[in-house]
Order: sequence, then C-alpha cells, then structure tokens
Amino acid sequence: MTAGRFLLGRIALALLSLWGVSVLVFLILRIVPGDPALLMAPVGATADDLERIRRDFGIAGPWWAQYGSFFGQLVHGRFGRSLWLQQDALRVILERLPATLELALAALAIALAAGLTLGVVSVWRRHSWLESGAVWLGTLGIAVPNFVWGLVLIIVFGAFLQVLPISGRVGAEYQTAERTGSALLDAALRGDLEALASVITHLLLPAAALALPLLAAVFRTVRSDLLTVLREEYVTTERMKGLGEARILFWRVLKNALIPTTTLVGVQFGFVIGGTVLIETIFAWPGIGQLTLQAFQYRDFPLIQGIVMVYAVLVILSNLAVDLIYAVLDPRVRVAA
Repeated sequence: MTAGRFLLGRIALALLSLWGVSVLVFLILRIVPGDPALLMAPVGATADDLERIRRDFGIAGPWWAQYGSFFGQLVHGRFGRSLWLQQDALRVILERLPATLELALAALAIALAAGLTLGVVSVWRRHSWLESGAVWLGTLGIAVPNFVWGLVLIIVFGAFLQVLPISGRVGAEYQTAERTGSALLDAALRGDLEALASVITHLLLPAAALALPLLAAVFRTVRSDLLTVLREEYVTTERMKGLGEARILFWRVLKNALIPTTTLVGVQFGFVIGGTVLIETIFAWPGIGQLTLQAFQYRDFPLIQGIVMVYAVLVILSNLAVDLIYAVLDPRVRVAA
C-alpha cells in the first residue's frame, strides 16, 4: 500500500471514530433520567422557557431530526452557550485548552525520558542494584494512581520540604499566558527568565504526578522489548563480530525495541488527558480537566458535550500521529494495512 493510501485510510478511520463519539454524546445527553430541559433550566423557569431551551438545544421533535441538528452544530464548531459562565462554550474550552496541553505534554516528556532511561539502565546493568531499584519503581508507579501521587508530592515537596509550589500555573507577581495561551511558551518568548523559572516550578509537581503511571508503563515495555530483542539471532551475530554490549544495546537493539513503545505512548496519551481532571483539581491548574468537574457541578450540558468532543479530537489526533510514526519506523505496517 502506498503512503498516500495509508494516510487517507487512517484519516478516514479518525473521522469515523469522531462520528462515533458524536453519536455517544448525543445518546448520553438524551438517556439522562428526566427531561434535559429541566436540568438546564434556571430555577423558576416557565413552560415557555422550557420549550425555548428544547428548541435552542435541538431536543425537540423526532430523534433523527434532533441528531441532524446536533451533528450540524458540531460540524460548525458550535456547542451552544455555557449555562454557568454565559459565554460561548467552545470559546471557554479553547481558553483552557493550552493549560491542559502544556501539562499533558510535560507529563509525556517526563514519562518518556525517565521511562526510557530506567528501561535501558535496567537491561544494561542486569543483576545489579540498579535493575532491582528500577523494577521496584516500575511496579510502584503502576500500582499507585496519579491522584494519589499528586497528594504525596504535595505533602512531601509542598508541606514538608516547602521547596515547590502546589497550586496555579505561575507566581502572582508574573505575567500570565497571553500570546499563545501557554505560560511556558509566553515566558520563553518574552525572555523573562524569572517568569520561566516560576512556570517550570509550578509545572513540576502536577506533571510528575500525571507522568508517574505512564513512566512505569514505558519502563516495563522498554525493558521487556529490549530483553526480547537481545535474544534475536542478529544480536548473536553482532556479538560474534566482536561488538561490545553497550554498542549493541544503544546502536542496534534500542531502535527496534522503541517501536512498541510508540504505540503504547499513543494509547496512553488518552489516559494522560483523562487524568488531568483530578490532577488539575488537586493542583488548582486552570485547564479543561478542572473545567470538566465544574461543568458537571453546575449541570452545564453545552459545556460538557463540548469538552467531551474536544477530548475525543485530542485522543483521535494522537492515535493518528502514532499510526503515522509507527509506519515510518516500520514500513511493514503500511504493507500489511
């Protein structure tokens, strides 16, 4: 299969997945017990108010007409007006999106860097205390949820040692994100080193808490794949040629072992994005995760459906990117597809 056909096929699957999510969001909104209009209506709403809400949100008439209206709004990027904030729902979400992406990408970077390092070290120094310590840390990382890690990090580094901030994105004395929406990028673009340092210190604890379960998964996958590849015949041939173990591990084996890790990261990215809900709440991080809990608290259906669709787009795009990277690393995938 050519690269163009492979790309088109993956894009078609991504669009189909997005359509499936839209169907689920539509159904969930309508299977909620009771009349959705009653849930969205303010206290003291009249019958005319309820009818207007049903009309505005497309929940009047037969189901096929309702879905047609709902899907048409989604295609044009309209999720309605937030009942809680009285603003366009999509605008509210997009204002919070950079903060969540900043946190998720920082967590991803920490997990990949530390997970790869631990995985390689545990194989390179087998039967040593380094291997035992790495395996123990990997097991602990998977066993403990990220929100528990968040509480532990707050207690240790925020309350006991008092060396890192435990809430917010940047110190109150510094300018917040304005150009890109990312406090990290804006501080770097302005060349404000003090603000940049403040952003990084605020980012460390929530990103670490979010990263630890993924870090453990990356470590275990890399370690397992390295040990599998080291038993391959071509590795034995390399040893017979006189190449050292370090050269074989870093220059021959690591590249092949990283291919499954790429898939793992793509799949886990959805869990990382989902994990921001609790982490952002714990660390008072002003992103979509914190907004999600607030939207449920205020029964803000337009905001909820918008958040779900944005989450779906992020996960689908990450999976699409992983498919393309996987095809570049292993051309056999394109042929099989």
